[in-house]
Amino acid sequence: MSRFIEIVEVGPRDGLQNEKALLDVDQKLTFISRLEAAGAKRMETVSFVNPKRVPQMAGAEEVMEGLPTAAGRSRIGLVLNMKGWERAVAARCDEANVVVCATDGFGIRNQGANTAEQMAALAAIAARRDAQGGPPISATFSVAFGCPFDGEVSQDQVVALAREAASLNIAEIALADTIGVADPWTVRARVEAVKAAIGDKKLRLHFHDTRNTGLANAYAGVEAGVDILDASCGGLGGCPFAPDATGNIGTEDLVYMLERAGFSTGYDLPGLISTAKWVSDLLGKPPTSSVARSGLFPA
Repeated sequence: MSRFIEIVEVGPRDGLQNEKALLDVDQKLTFISRLEAAGAKRMETVSFVNPKRVPQMAGAEEVMEGLPTAAGRSRIGLVLNMKGWERAVAARCDEANVVVCATDGFGIRNQGANTAEQMAALAAIAARRDAQGGPPISATFSVAFGCPFDGEVSQDQVVALAREAASLNIAEIALADTIGVADPWTVRARVEAVKAAIGDKKLRLHFHDTRNTGLANAYAGVEAGVDILDASCGGLGGCPFAPDATGNIGTEDLVYMLERAGFSTGYDLPGLISTAKWVSDLLGKPPTSSVARSGLFPA
């Protein structure tokens, strides 16, 4: 059997959060339904952030309430603090992804808190989960390869944060190249260092294609032993608080690359392409992913 690479679809969250056009709850539900029909088993569906700051993420509870129960599916809610965790639990998310900024500069602008304060919030959420129950927690470290405000982010800095998160009984840790500055060699070195620090915890990678290195970085991560990657249908995405932010690597681009090489992903590529075109039409823009534009090969 070929090696399976799990692709976590982030289009309904990261894909929409920086778009000028706002989708309503029914449109978001249709988007999620189409993605699941195309093979998405694990997906960031909502973000429990202040809708005044990120209006694209309004209606999180309504979206979760509108999703039909489906075996083998995991709907993830993004969480920044204890209030977000409480909302995610109340909304019955299957997972909570707690985001921590690797730098103070990005953290203060993005979440109104420095890195130490965000790590304290992560620890408090993990303690609350252990005491009262709740969905599994993953921790994503944003700007783990570079920050638009603080500049370079050292490997030691990221390793220390990942090690601390692993000590909190968090099963999965993710490194996010939020502004798309990583290169494949740095990715490989950082993956190897973090894996050594976190032991048997799962490691996930999240790449943006701002400087056209996203797929190369995904390749480097897979070669270094990572089996879980984020991607966004149509190549949508970007952070509202990162200057000149552009989209994530496209799910259809990643699926094409991996499956052509013999890996298994469980996705239906024609379904992804159709969905990328559909959601891009809703947003009034062409898809940025190459495979959505160029189509399959062989045709």
